Amino acid sequence: MAHSARRDAPELPDFSLLKRLARDQLIYLLEQLPGKKDLFIEADLMSPLDRIANVTMLKQHDVDKLYKVENTPIFSTCDQICFLIRPRIQTVKWIADTVNADKAAGKFRKYKIIFTPQKFYACETVLEEQGIYGDVSTDEWAFYLLPLDDDIISLELPEFFRDNFLEGDQRWVTTGGSALHLLHSLFGPFSKVYGIGRCAKVRVGQLLLDLLDKNCYDCVTLSILFLTFCLDVDFVTPLCSQVVYEGLVDDIFRIKWCVEFGPDVTTADKSMKVMLNSQDKVFSEIRNEHFSNVFGFLSQKARNLQTAYDKRRGMDIKQMRTFVSEELKGLKQEHRLLSLHIGASESMMKKKTKQDFQELLKTEHSLLEGFDIRECITYIEEHINRQVDRLLPKDYRSLKTQYLQSYGIEHLLTFANLRQLGLLVEQQPGDALTAMESKVGKLVNDKTAEKLTGAFSSLAKKSNFRALSKKLALVSFVAAVFYDLRVPRDMAYVFSGAYIPLSCKLIEQVLERDGWTGLEEVTRMLNGNEFVVTGEAISDARFKTDSQRIILVMFLGGCSYSEISALRFLGREKGYKFIVLTTAIINSARLMEAMLDNHV
Repeated sequence: MAHSARRDAPELPDFSLLKRLARDQLIYLLEQLPGKKDLFIEADLMSPLDRIANVTMLKQHDVDKLYKVENTPIFSTCDQICFLIRPRIQTVKWIADTVNADKAAGKFRKYKIIFTPQKFYACETVLEEQGIYGDVSTDEWAFYLLPLDDDIISLELPEFFRDNFLEGDQRWVTTGGSALHLLHSLFGPFSKVYGIGRCAKVRVGQLLLDLLDKNCYDCVTLSILFLTFCLDVDFVTPLCSQVVYEGLVDDIFRIKWCVEFGPDVTTADKSMKVMLNSQDKVFSEIRNEHFSNVFGFLSQKARNLQTAYDKRRGMDIKQMRTFVSEELKGLKQEHRLLSLHIGASESMMKKKTKQDFQELLKTEHSLLEGFDIRECITYIEEHINRQVDRLLPKDYRSLKTQYLQSYGIEHLLTFANLRQLGLLVEQQPGDALTAMESKVGKLVNDKTAEKLTGAFSSLAKKSNFRALSKKLALVSFVAAVFYDLRVPRDMAYVFSGAYIPLSCKLIEQVLERDGWTGLEEVTRMLNGNEFVVTGEAISDARFKTDSQRIILVMFLGGCSYSEISALRFLGREKGYKFIVLTTAIINSARLMEAMLDNHV
């Protein structure tokens, strides 16, 4: 099942060092409040924190009780309270209310706020306005990078997308720059940098130029080729329905550092949380596979496992002792994992069958290619009437009314946000679009949609998606009909052979051309903002080394598991090892939810 890789592919760095550094810094910060203390942790930090420092370790450093921040009155009896939070104004106001309530009740405690990954001036201003600036101490936990797997590092900034692209707040770009500085310090210089996108060029590009100027190339053992992409370069890919195994698991069960499988998967009375990474030997072999291939692999795996168990028959005592001590534990673990993934596959199959998944994919592929638009519109109208959770409205004026009547007036905000992002463009009289582009260009999506949105409108009108698709050979609906998913021939397999992710195709082209030369027309259609940064001290010979084939790809705004699978495929084919550094793992549902998220 696992694709064969080129044997000359380089080894990846050991990113466990990032966890150790984060853990040591957190311990240091906790010890700055000596003695017994209660620790209040923001909800979306609890799972990442568990990967860094477990409860036992925290208690070893005088943490008495742990609580989740819930924006309600606290009932701690401890004289010292520590808050571990994101730099969010709403949470800081809650802390201020807590401190002021204690003061009003005559309780006097020591308070410490640890902001992660950094504190912002706006948060300190709130503390001052609420009259508690002198009552609390503040610090930063520079927890920039969380390794999710051997080749995936997350900045854990799901708000980056909304704050940067919708609100125009670029504060998290600075955080991304700090993360790059840390990687640069620990694992050696970036030998060459390519990038495209507004925030990538303006902020990250300049930072990397400064870093490259300071490189000491005689003292490093590793150099990394670095590419950075902004999400606004490719909105289409993360809005497509995912069909690789890991992507489907994320779409249906929501992977948040781990995944929670319900009784329908575990065949037990309760749910189970499972860590999905390369340590799971079954998962590691199917994570990048098209879902249609997974059942066959799992069936063969079950037969092989049974054969391994059957070896016990006819063994003498010595052989049985060896079998029990060396093989049985591993077989039982593999059997448990196999059962889980078979259960997950069956559950996903049932859910996708109910949702007419094949019809959904057909509609998406037709829209990508621009075929059978009338049939697509019929599909859309039927789904509006049925109030399903996946929509592709056709004509903006008429279907917007239907949409709001069916889903609620609160989705006016969704339309406004889509318009602001350029994902929804209303056709104006006199606009020079073809009839086909006019039909494709009036699409929108609802907050939980796992589909393409009005991205096609924006790309058709402003970013020339149709021309881009032709220039880079991204879409081939006809070829998809004859595509052998058992033996993928290119990255299009992650979308059933119908579409190569634009982001991944750009990466492939830049690596082949050693830059943007020859891609001038493509970058023009993507509104420019491409750049190359090279340190003066780097010789051409440096680019020929093994380490040069370690490619760090940074996604500002997030990337999907489908894109990660596509890059792994490209790496196997070309002898590269890709490291994905992303602000968050995204899919269509998360992007659409961000359109309605009004957190401060």
